[in-house]
Amino acid sequence: MKSYSGEQTIKQLEKRKGGYFYLKIDSEIINQFSRKRATRMICTIDNIVSYRCGLNHLGDGNFYIIVAGKYLEKLDKEPNDKVVYEIEEDPDQLGVEIPEVLSVLLEQDSEAKEIFDKITDGKKRSLIYSIVKIKNMDRQIKIITEFLAKEKTKLYK
Repeated sequence: MKSYSGEQTIKQLEKRKGGYFYLKIDSEIINQFSRKRATRMICTIDNIVSYRCGLNHLGDGNFYIIVAGKYLEKLDKEPNDKVVYEIEEDPDQLGVEIPEVLSVLLEQDSEAKEIFDKITDGKKRSLIYSIVKIKNMDRQIKIITEFLAKEKTKLYK
């Protein structure tokens, strides 16, 4: 699995661009990874915080990885503080674990699985994020089936 380590300061985007805290990753580094800019990453900062993430376009041909405010707190860092980081390819290119309720539904419903397999990884992640915090399984299933029905109409126009 490809990885890269470096040291840099934590930067912050302009407020009009979201104001996110981030680490800049040069395009030459990203081009060394197998899926290039489509690569999902695991980012480890100062050997304290490790999280799954994706790449965002910086607008100058380079990329950035968002560093959430909660991670800055855990690291006791602020913008312009130096950090040591490592990025490596996430072995699961979806970048998130598939919840059991979704996994079981896809095993039992071949049509749902066919639709799920055809949608983009980003849409799969959106679906997963929309159900992981819901405790009620019936509600989760309702959200999954409605989401996949909506995607089916887009796929088969």
